[in-house]
Amino acid sequence: MQDLIDNVNKWFDDRNLIEGSTDKDQILKLIQELGELSDHACKGEDIRDDLGDMLVVMLNIMKRNNYSINECLQIAYDDIKDRKGKMVDGIFVKESKEEEKND
Repeated sequence: MQDLIDNVNKWFDDRNLIEGSTDKDQILKLIQELGELSDHACKGEDIRDDLGDMLVVMLNIMKRNNYSINECLQIAYDDIKDRKGKMVDGIFVKESKEEEKND
């Protein structure tokens, strides 16, 4: 995995995609890639390339901000690890504080 990340980072450097771009530019690109993911998922098509493209854009944002994928994922996991709730009609409904007290 680290070799792939290193290759992507070199690709950014070779194309001036860190100094020559901005977080705003990359976030707009991420939204574009999300649209492609949505389109392909809705059509039942293979979404692996779309997920990979989104990860590439996110790695660009991480690199420009000196964040690691491990650091970002750890922070996100720490935020969700104790959440309780369930999927209802395709939406994750967090358990209320009152429900947590009754457990």
